[in-house]
Order: sequence, then C-alpha cells, then structure tokens
Amino acid sequence: MKEGIHPNYMECKVTCACGNTFTTMSDKPEMRLDICSACHPFFTGQQKNMTRGGRIEKFKNKYHLD
Repeated sequence: MKEGIHPNYMECKVTCACGNTFTTMSDKPEMRLDICSACHPFFTGQQKNMTRGGRIEKFKNKYHLD
C-alpha cells in the first residue's frame, strides 16, 4: 500500500432517525441515517408480503376459471 493516499480509518458514531445509535469503523467521524436495522420493516417483522401469483393464476382469477 502506498503511503499518504488512504483516508484515516476511525471509530464512527452512527445515529438513526428513530433514535438508535451505535458505533462502527469508517473514514467519517459521524453518520446520520434515515433508517436502520432497528426500525426497518424487514428486520422488525412488519413487512407485508404480497402473495403474487404467476401469469396463469392471474388469468384464471381474472376470468373466474377455477
């Protein structure tokens, strides 16, 4: 590795809009996020899974062929 061309790697304080804070390593001393793993719907279990059928199921449902 060449000397003097790499950014400083330091401890970073990360703050989310929901109020969650944690520390990690980065080249910036502080980061602010809109969404994190504590408030994201995928990680909190509030994600809505839509059961989407294929093209054949949509055709059958549209023309009541079941």
